[in-house]
Amino acid sequence: MPVNRRLRDVLEPALAALPDGPLAVAFSGGLDSSVLLHGLAALPAARARGLRAIHVDHGLYVDSDEWTQRCARIAADLSIDFASVRVDVPRGSGLGLEAAARRMRHTALQDELRAEEIVAFAHHRDDQAETVLLKLLRGAGPEGLAAMRPLRRFGQGLAWRPLLSLSRAALHSYAEHHQLNWVHDPSNADPVFDRNYLRLDVMPRLRRRWPEADASIAQSATWVRAAADFIEAEAARALAQIQGLDPHTLRYREWLALPDALRDPVLRRWLRELGLPEPTQHQVGELMRQLGEAGEDKLPCVRWPGSELRRYRDLVHARRPIEMVPATWDKSWDGRPLELPAALGQLQLVDAAGAALATPLHETLRVRFRRGGESLRLNVGSHHRDLRDLFQEAGIPPWERGRLPLILDSHGTLLAVADFWLGSEGRALFEALELGVRWCPHVDRAEPGS
Repeated sequence: MPVNRRLRDVLEPALAALPDGPLAVAFSGGLDSSVLLHGLAALPAARARGLRAIHVDHGLYVDSDEWTQRCARIAADLSIDFASVRVDVPRGSGLGLEAAARRMRHTALQDELRAEEIVAFAHHRDDQAETVLLKLLRGAGPEGLAAMRPLRRFGQGLAWRPLLSLSRAALHSYAEHHQLNWVHDPSNADPVFDRNYLRLDVMPRLRRRWPEADASIAQSATWVRAAADFIEAEAARALAQIQGLDPHTLRYREWLALPDALRDPVLRRWLRELGLPEPTQHQVGELMRQLGEAGEDKLPCVRWPGSELRRYRDLVHARRPIEMVPATWDKSWDGRPLELPAALGQLQLVDAAGAALATPLHETLRVRFRRGGESLRLNVGSHHRDLRDLFQEAGIPPWERGRLPLILDSHGTLLAVADFWLGSEGRALFEALELGVRWCPHVDRAEPGS
């Protein structure tokens, strides 16, 4: 089949199956993206979507500006709108230059995309095979081994990979047939990068022994993708069954009882939905160990950057790491909005309409946090109740108890615990003032009975 016809036969039906939306090409100027841009530019249906090219300049080479200009000329020759974004790739991020550049490139593309815009990437079958091997060498599960999806969410738009069924050789033949002028990236010849090492050294050896290696590995990824999608659907159902009333909680015994194939996907789906970073496999294993071995009187906790999971009673709580409250924090309060430490927000006195008090009280109040031994008289004539008992009855996790602001009068009598409990003395005072207490935290907090 003529190389021109073969590319068109791949792009036309893939384009027709796309959701509505404007279309862009992630255009590096290299062979693969040059073929993709040229092939789409030949399709009226692609131009009707406002086809444009987006180039990300990583600034890693002295001639990167000239590279950008060449990309702009290629787009202009095709009468395609062109946009360029410059990024600075951090060299000390701990990710390695290859991964850091990829992350910066994806972030820049997502920021550049318009609402519901579809960005086309030129990844092909050889890339897919390399990705599967890389994921396998890193110990990935089904989602990772399924490699690249033809279509997925990407920022406020979609990422589209229409060339996954075509080999690098087919794209090269197309480029030569049309005498395309593409840019040669010198980093592609550097075997220090993992993908380049696979492409330049490992894959040629595999092909000599198994000529259809690329196609076979890519086909395996297709099978694994189907299995991964099935597992993800089952994980969504399982999560709905074991998640607590508070979406930040999970019934841990039921999570531990899940089949091995579901336990990890359920945990990761839960954390993704909460916008929290996911753990390594080692951290998942440590979580399972602690939850399975810790006694009922223990409070197991597993942390990693940006996330921590803590168990209390029958639930695991997911949250961002807690900022500790300064032990000596103690403030005089005149009733006007008071900023609290440790990202705990603001404490207010409000009128019947909900407006915060703007003028100072004649009363002198104090605000501090729990130090131990505090008690509160809930009703006139009743006994004082230890805060510890109130917290336990309300199901407030121990790590949240020291983060609830306490309001006291000038004599040290406890009037209120945030806006959770109002003591009899506090009720008498605030009713006389026709005011109420409102706590406006900046972060998630536990509510009584949650």
